[in-house]
Amino acid sequence: MATTELLLRRLSALLLAAFSALHAASCAGQVPLLLWTSGGPAPPAQAPPAAGHIVGQQQLSSYLQKALSGGPRNVVLFLQDKMSIEDFTMYGGAFGNKQDTAFPNLEGALLSSSSPLVLPAVSWPASSSVIGQLQDQVDSSPLYLDPETLGQLRLNASSPALLVFRLPYGVGADLMSAKEILSGNDEVIGQVLRTLRTQAVPYAAVYTALQPSREAGSLSMEAGSLSMEAGSLSMEAGLGGGRSLLQARGGYRERERERERQRRIKEKAGVYAPVEFKEGENTCILLWAKGVSVSILRSGRWEEHDLTASTFGEAVSPKLHGSSCTQSSAKLVLNYENVLGHTTFKLIFSMSQRFYRVSARRWFSLDVVELEYDGTRAKFNGSRSVYAPAEYSYRCSSVSSARWPQLVPRSATDPANQWRVSFEDFQIQGFNVTGGDFSYASDCAGFFSPGIWMGLLTSLLLLLLLTYGLHMIMQLHTMDRFDDPKGPAISVPQTE
Repeated sequence: MATTELLLRRLSALLLAAFSALHAASCAGQVPLLLWTSGGPAPPAQAPPAAGHIVGQQQLSSYLQKALSGGPRNVVLFLQDKMSIEDFTMYGGAFGNKQDTAFPNLEGALLSSSSPLVLPAVSWPASSSVIGQLQDQVDSSPLYLDPETLGQLRLNASSPALLVFRLPYGVGADLMSAKEILSGNDEVIGQVLRTLRTQAVPYAAVYTALQPSREAGSLSMEAGSLSMEAGSLSMEAGLGGGRSLLQARGGYRERERERERQRRIKEKAGVYAPVEFKEGENTCILLWAKGVSVSILRSGRWEEHDLTASTFGEAVSPKLHGSSCTQSSAKLVLNYENVLGHTTFKLIFSMSQRFYRVSARRWFSLDVVELEYDGTRAKFNGSRSVYAPAEYSYRCSSVSSARWPQLVPRSATDPANQWRVSFEDFQIQGFNVTGGDFSYASDCAGFFSPGIWMGLLTSLLLLLLLTYGLHMIMQLHTMDRFDDPKGPAISVPQTE
């Protein structure tokens, strides 16, 4: 009993020190990362980073490599939508109120592990790519699961596996408090760990988030409140909306019901659901657009056909036969009939993902948008413009082959030169789809818009005029002789 109390005190002190280090860094762009193992060969102990140090992507990859090189081959990732170190200090019983902690299962797992690793400040771009880093370390594609379906999976100690469990985080006026949501997530973690314990297979577990849950402006206020009212843990975080649990002790079934309810509300409001292709029970491709149209050049004029009503909307079920998806490639086939005089017409999206060493992460690209009609194929190349990180979806307000084209014909003789394809408010994702929802969107809009360029050029022109004026003023010289009106006139020789 004394040993357990001592370990709890050490964990509380570690969380407090981590919070102090993060607050000293004066930056809210980090998320914590916790790693622990269960059984099997213990990985080498690693020293935590110095106080105030922010772990970047390369250092995080080094930590994960050392932790997983000699440890268990099965990795479980608990990926929360948002999380900050303040969530542990506010709701983790760090001030002596251990009975009020929201993380009893997490603390038990850390205390029972022989070599836990706590990184209080990881840059959120690095944490958002943790799936790709773990995939490279384990050499296995991620498998997205729910706690209810984990019992149907049989793990093997010699065969690597990467299991991903998504956890929500969001509070609002009609939703649950942050502490109740974190408590529900901890119950999900406990349920998963109990299921793994019954299979007696060693594993390594990672708990982190995609982005921080705290804004920079609220850190100093919350830190001051914590120092003045250390015994009160009833503070709530004023955060933005997001997915949330409906019950603190439930989890995925309630979330699925809420997601279905929100989907019906959107459909009634005129926002239709995306096209969804499933491989078995898992969704692997999502496509959405506000408008889809194709045009063909005939007799010197363009004939247009709108495919939006045949693709999206309530009670619309597009034919997707011919679609497929694997770990490295995805293909979505939309089948139509009687389009611009063609009996059969197909709109095909071919995507692929690969690892790039320069950016040290995986990216996916829309390689080809293909039109197949009556045995003829017209191919548009989109890989140079339509791409995003493999964990994200791609979104753009306009994807077209006409004005400012992102889709260009494959060659000068390709039949695609007689076609135009246009998508309005386009979004697509072919990899790492979880729960039938799009992941974080990588938008095509660049930072330098026409307005920004105009402002920069105007500022540069004004700066050049100012520099020229200062240069002219510096060239002025004061006369060394002055004329006295009462005396004789000064004679200045022309030779001087």
